[in-house]
Amino acid sequence: MSSKVSKCTQKGQITLPKDWRDQFKTDSFMIEYDQKKLIITPVDLSSLQEEVIFDADRDNAGKGIPIDDMIKALKKIKNG
Repeated sequence: MSSKVSKCTQKGQITLPKDWRDQFKTDSFMIEYDQKKLIITPVDLSSLQEEVIFDADRDNAGKGIPIDDMIKALKKIKNG
């Protein structure tokens, strides 16, 4: 196990070292909070049984959407 100290940007972002990222065949990571630590796990989205209905970077130039629009999107998925 290796470790590295990394600072957050003003936006709260951190960078995973490139040599760490290169070890995984994904650019998606699950981040969990467990008491006083963060657990970062690589995730292959294609293997999940879940569907991504909204991705801020993909769907809206990195911006969120109003809650009413999210509810409409969820209802559309639920009703087919």
